[in-house]
Amino acid sequence: MVFTPESIPSGAVASLKDDSGKLWTPLYNHKCSFPPEIFRQVMLNLIRNPNINSNHLFRADISFDQPYCEPFSNSSDLPARITHVTGFDLKTVMEGSISIHYSFFESEPRSVKLERTAQHLLAVLYKHGQGLASGYVKRVQHDLILPQATVQNTYARLKAKYARKLVTGWVETTDPAKHVFEDLGIAAFLIELWAEMFKDQDFPGFVDIGCGNGLLVHILLEEGYVGWGFDARRRKSWATFSQNVQDNLKEMVLIPSIISTQPLMDETRDCRNDTSQITASAEMQNVGIQDGQFPKNTFIISNHADELTPWTPILATLSECSFMMIPCCSHALSGIRFRAPSPKTSGPPTSAYASLVAWVTKLATDCGWNVEKEMLRIPSTRNTALIGRHRSAPFDSTDLPALVNENGGAAGWEENALKLVKGAARGH
Repeated sequence: MVFTPESIPSGAVASLKDDSGKLWTPLYNHKCSFPPEIFRQVMLNLIRNPNINSNHLFRADISFDQPYCEPFSNSSDLPARITHVTGFDLKTVMEGSISIHYSFFESEPRSVKLERTAQHLLAVLYKHGQGLASGYVKRVQHDLILPQATVQNTYARLKAKYARKLVTGWVETTDPAKHVFEDLGIAAFLIELWAEMFKDQDFPGFVDIGCGNGLLVHILLEEGYVGWGFDARRRKSWATFSQNVQDNLKEMVLIPSIISTQPLMDETRDCRNDTSQITASAEMQNVGIQDGQFPKNTFIISNHADELTPWTPILATLSECSFMMIPCCSHALSGIRFRAPSPKTSGPPTSAYASLVAWVTKLATDCGWNVEKEMLRIPSTRNTALIGRHRSAPFDSTDLPALVNENGGAAGWEENALKLVKGAARGH
């Protein structure tokens, strides 16, 4: 049933009166097929999660939570207000209607803005109620690794400290609001994840592979964490950061050390594909080569790193490092664009992004990682974070060259890397 609410015109007589004598004016009404039990369940969820109705709100911190009973005992320092509507009792019926009423302040009578808010609130209630009635089960679960409040509090602190300056000083052609708030959210999650992981030891340092505009590196360094990032192409924003941040942003191309020694699937390699040729070409253009080997325990960040995404768990295994990757665009281990194979399930076909997430998760699992998944609260549809911090097998138990070949091989990676080098040179 499409949501088509009946609008109650202005001037309608208030139809509800509470036990304090206040009148409640109807604004919208709509038929529904779900019972009071579902209405109650949906309303409690909306109270506990006001962010569902407004993206300006994080959450609700409940100060008092007690089931209502007769007689009701209020033991809280903040007295609960319970309103009874005169002449109404809760009935168990299978069909009825939902409506929204306002008790207006004298200082702010009925307005178009308040009507629009009322319609939105009723639409959300209707959508969630109908969904539950038809058997909808939430597919995306947030806050599985860290408490919501912990990350959001850190995000609020980072936002207050950095957001305005970063947005107003943005020099890239991309949308500053999206990138700034997205990376502040990722930084908040990493900071709290690291607080848990390294609470009894010194922080081992991080590396942001394919760091792009360098914003995440900038935030983390400013927060006192030791680390660096690299990308095949220097960005304009790098020059806007402090000298310390600039010193830790490197223009480099990744050519994993295992590529030059593994038996690639393409047996027709010739001298044009030799890694030394790539290295020489890169050095001529003042772009360094990163071999994918980092100091042990370095935390690898792969944030929308495109071609480097599937290499992330491999590099982490090679260097014995933990990692977090946030997949974005789908690339094979050779660096070319491709659609990751859909996981073998009995359900409907998965989306291209879901297939990519499943594929790189399997790569990490095959590398011996116990992969944890978290849906980050960031302004991006590409918000799946895959974390590798626990092992299911020893590091040396995985045949990485064989794993690469089993997943399509890396033939052509060097050539694609060279193209990135040329692209970097043109960008100067």
